[in-house]
Amino acid sequence: MRLPGLMTLLALPVAAAAEFVPVSDRESFVALLDGKDLRQSVLGITLKVAPGGTITGKAVTWGVTGTWDWQGRYFCREMDWTGMAIPFNCQLVEIDGDRMRFTVDQGAGDSATFSLR
Repeated sequence: MRLPGLMTLLALPVAAAAEFVPVSDRESFVALLDGKDLRQSVLGITLKVAPGGTITGKAVTWGVTGTWDWQGRYFCREMDWTGMAIPFNCQLVEIDGDRMRFTVDQGAGDSATFSLR
């Protein structure tokens, strides 16, 4: 059975894989976030990570607060989501254009990708 257009589909260019690169210092991290929020629309998350070390925002319409610092090559934070503690964790931060990825446990765990808006 011949599939119409199969050769056309095979000839289409394939989008390049994401090219996330590590953010290695506090100054670069703060510059990337300057005037922008971190957003994850699927879960309804909007976070403001301020240069002074605070985190504010909301997730699924409930408030989020927290503090952060930069230790070595990692973004380290602890947060509270409307009374539910989100424990301290240091994360690998990577950037790809207007997307920022955070990977817990210094890059060894799960990750979440946010849009910079």
